[in-house]
Amino acid sequence: MSYDFDKSPDRRGTLSNKWDRVGELFGNPEALPMWVADTDFECPRPVMDALRGRLEHPVFGYHFPPESLLEAIVDRMWEHHGWRIEPEWIVPGTGVITALGAALETVSDVGDEIILQPPVYYPFFSSVGDSGRRVAENRLILENGRYRMDFEGLKDLCRSKTTFPAREPRVAALVLCSPHNPVGRVWSADELEELGRICLERDIALVSDEIHCDLVLGGARHTVAASISEEMSANTITLMSANKTYNLPGLKSSFSIIPDEGMRRRFALASRGGGSPNSLGLVALEAALRDADGYLGALLEYLEENLEIFREGVADLTGVRLIEPEGTYLVWLDMRDLGMDDGDLARFMVHEVGLAPDYGFAFGAGGEGFQRINLGCTRDTVREAVTRLRAALS
Repeated sequence: MSYDFDKSPDRRGTLSNKWDRVGELFGNPEALPMWVADTDFECPRPVMDALRGRLEHPVFGYHFPPESLLEAIVDRMWEHHGWRIEPEWIVPGTGVITALGAALETVSDVGDEIILQPPVYYPFFSSVGDSGRRVAENRLILENGRYRMDFEGLKDLCRSKTTFPAREPRVAALVLCSPHNPVGRVWSADELEELGRICLERDIALVSDEIHCDLVLGGARHTVAASISEEMSANTITLMSANKTYNLPGLKSSFSIIPDEGMRRRFALASRGGGSPNSLGLVALEAALRDADGYLGALLEYLEENLEIFREGVADLTGVRLIEPEGTYLVWLDMRDLGMDDGDLARFMVHEVGLAPDYGFAFGAGGEGFQRINLGCTRDTVREAVTRLRAALS
């Protein structure tokens, strides 16, 4: 089965946040939308076929996830990531951010500190704050054009809850973004092992958002954090979804993998307020995991070519540096050398360049002077973005 990602459907007039709200949100309706992290591609044909089949039945009442979906997730984890899991470890849900809220309630108390590693996906900050917890920052280190975790800084933050006098407020959990959004790192097994060791030694739970786990580039290999060891598995809540890979976010489905029975029970209780997954979302999720490997392979090839076009297009631009991504379809553009503050840079991107990106400062400390650009679009869109950027900077 072949896919032609150059023939993307026109999303204007479809109530698309990405395309139909550019004028409202950015103040320039002509700006090219390269922000919110969905793609402009049709979802896989096996998914469409499965949805059409479900639509033949005219009733959409209350429902529950089928055993076949749980089996598909088990198979996927083993075949793609070498992680053997049990069906009872899986808790289907409506989305990763909703699951993150439940995870925070599971592993921490109101007033506790939750470690984030900025610059990082900005809904993490609101999820922590909305839950009554506090953010403790373990900022990533940019070194020679590549980001790494600050393990020494992490050790300082993760002081044991059992030390006397106890630290108030206590550090209860770390939220990992893997692959990392927006900086594009695919963390190595060694890095994850060190992270897990620090968390275990200091009794810190790990909540791992791995929604981009299939989107790896340049030969990188994703390692599921919980697969490192049995001890790490028991200390981790893994959050996943097919939404980014197969462009299904509007169908509201996700799944969490929680090997520890007590943690899983508390998570299930905390998740009740989020409601049950969308019935069509569950159908699409199972079809994607079982029958859309051909789509995934073609998508990765297309994204690699998009990245190459963008890489070549910005390579000689003064004041602009691409942080080489290892995963996701998002690129992190270092524009600090242009010497603009965040407000001026945002206005420059939208009104002079004519692009609607995600502003780097929204991702927290270390994001100032950066822009996140979504390359999950047609090749013509990437070329037009490069043309606009080069014209404005010339």
